[in-house]
Amino acid sequence: MTSTLPDERIIAFDVWHCALPVVGRRDHGIGSVGGTIEVVILRLTGESGRHGFGEASPWTVFTGTPEASFAALDRYFRPLVVGRSLKEHGAIMDEASRTVVHCTEAKAALDTALLDLAGQVTGKPLWSFLGEKCRDEIPLSCSIANPDFEADRALLERLEDDGVSIVKLKAGFRDHTFDVMRLEHIRKHHPGMTVRVDYNQGLTRKAALVQVPDIAARFRPDFIEQPVRAGDYRTMAELRGLIDVPLLADESVFGPEDMQRAIDEGICDGVSIKIMKSGGLERARQTAGMAFAAGLSAYGGDMFETGLAHLAGAHMIAATPEITLGCEFYQARYFLAEDLLEKPFPCEGGVVRVPDTPGLGNSPDMGRIERFAIQAATDQNHKTLINC
Repeated sequence: MTSTLPDERIIAFDVWHCALPVVGRRDHGIGSVGGTIEVVILRLTGESGRHGFGEASPWTVFTGTPEASFAALDRYFRPLVVGRSLKEHGAIMDEASRTVVHCTEAKAALDTALLDLAGQVTGKPLWSFLGEKCRDEIPLSCSIANPDFEADRALLERLEDDGVSIVKLKAGFRDHTFDVMRLEHIRKHHPGMTVRVDYNQGLTRKAALVQVPDIAARFRPDFIEQPVRAGDYRTMAELRGLIDVPLLADESVFGPEDMQRAIDEGICDGVSIKIMKSGGLERARQTAGMAFAAGLSAYGGDMFETGLAHLAGAHMIAATPEITLGCEFYQARYFLAEDLLEKPFPCEGGVVRVPDTPGLGNSPDMGRIERFAIQAATDQNHKTLINC
């Protein structure tokens, strides 16, 4: 891949920690999100004056904290990047992986910004640095996760009007009766929708062995995802043998290392691929490739992201034929009160359209970044500013 990258020197490295308002609440098996989401935005500047952007989208109960992503980028990755050439992309990412453990979201932001800048310099879309483009459109799934189901009834109507035909019901955050009631409503009032069920680790082993087979038998969802805690491989493998719908792993599989163990222990029929878990676009593609080689399916998941991270995921999926179950890049349109992108995230008619324009194909609005920033560190003064 480095042979196609330009010899452009990086001269500036700027980071913002932003809090963006959301329009409702999302409940999951391991936690809730409402009020705001927090992301970390990275901007790299090349010697040509062009910019590349990336986003770290952490969730404290899942991958990490925004403060950790901010520190990883500002304090530890900055010295690895400034003054280096984009042709050193591979070496930079290798050094970043050794310099800081975990902080996979910060590594994803760095990887994205490097490749976005390469695309801006060369005029090529980001996916072209990963491989051949295998799709122009990606089916879109939206999560049904509001504890106020009246709000989600309205969302379901809106989704159907917008042509979205895949929904994922977030389950296990209240009780089984609530999950069944919502699934019955979707089946009755939206029979054309493909339904998936995601517990986000919300069930105990005892509850999972009862509730998951019941949901599988009564509703036959497209798949059931991560009923129990990430490390409970035993129960995941046992559930897989009890149900006749696909069982997917999310929190149990971050990157290639976890994927190999999941394959070896037979815990799932498929996997959620997220660049924020994997630590970069190429590692996400590698994880999907391993799943496919083992006969497992894959889909493109997300964290609580803006359209910037959605775009990175869309480019990754466009160059990864092994991801066949669509994507969940709905936050920019259906959850954020205001996105960061200058132009709307490209989803319509129930699909995400992959850009062919340079880099990510869109850029964040700097005025919005500065308006939502709660912390910043720029190369201009290289000191952190609190309460920007």
